[in-house]
Amino acid sequence: MSSASQKALLIPSKGANFEIGTRAIPKPGHGQVLVKVHAAALNPVDKYIQKAGVFVDEFPAVAGNDGAGTIEELGEGVTGVQKGDRVLLQGLWVPDRGTFQQYVLGDAVRVAKIPSKYSFDEAATVPLTFATAAIGLYGKKGAARGGAGLARPWTASGRDKYKGNAALIVGGSSSVGRYAIQLAKLSGFGPIITTASSRNAEYAKSAGATHVIDYHTTSYADLPAAVAKIAPSVPLVYDAIASPEAQEASWKILAPKGSLITTLEPSVGKLGEEAEDGKTVHFVFGSSNSPENYYISNDFYDHLTSLLDTGAIKPNRFEKLPGGLAAIPAGVERLGQGKVSGVKLVANPQEGL
Repeated sequence: MSSASQKALLIPSKGANFEIGTRAIPKPGHGQVLVKVHAAALNPVDKYIQKAGVFVDEFPAVAGNDGAGTIEELGEGVTGVQKGDRVLLQGLWVPDRGTFQQYVLGDAVRVAKIPSKYSFDEAATVPLTFATAAIGLYGKKGAARGGAGLARPWTASGRDKYKGNAALIVGGSSSVGRYAIQLAKLSGFGPIITTASSRNAEYAKSAGATHVIDYHTTSYADLPAAVAKIAPSVPLVYDAIASPEAQEASWKILAPKGSLITTLEPSVGKLGEEAEDGKTVHFVFGSSNSPENYYISNDFYDHLTSLLDTGAIKPNRFEKLPGGLAAIPAGVERLGQGKVSGVKLVANPQEGL
């Protein structure tokens, strides 16, 4: 397999346009699997990689952080999966591990079998954004890029642990926000308040939100008052939008000794330090494949198949992009322009080549 070639969507150099090219199909090393990618989901970070070269140390680069497909080859020492298994996995910012190509390497401990009721397209919506939600909520408190340190709800001791505590998820119809809602529900939080457009209100509720505040009619300046009418104390806020205005509102809403998780560099509070009233802010780095996150990502990958199979976690909605790899650049541009709402864009790298 490794002597053969594949088609890949390449970034030739920093700031260069995407172009379809050819790469060798890599050979899985110890503990790795080779996956034939049937579906790859797009993320806003793909635009930053293409435009600014963030996270990339070598060119030509291959972006893509979400993938689903079949295991084609096992590296030495792999157990728990076998050739032919349908799996999902998160990519990494090195050429052999970006998912915008036909074959990708993954670490066997961080792939999850896909329940038969879900398609490759659905499964590809899970890896990056689920990881971002899970690491932010349950990652180590006090780590530079950790999380709120909550008890993990995929364990018996963590399920429903936080009953009676309100949570706010800013951006509940976003891919990260929807998984944050689902996980907050598993943890027992309630009420679960979120912001979303009226068009996506039912979508947010289907994930477990109990109250939806329309951000078109309620500004961030007015959000604290709107939330206070529902819950006078909110000890957990997950800000999946993380604009300065969103963070300022989230910090005001957060109860003393509460935790704010943000997906962008915090503009409120101080990382690693408690405010005078005990509030803390946590900046999440949602890479399952970053060594600093192995302690939690290895754990949730052990449980992800079960969470999906039981319906405790449901994949996000998706929009299929016809045309395979060739369709990805236009989709990435749409994401960069903020023209995608309430869905994940998904392409099939095996299509049209």
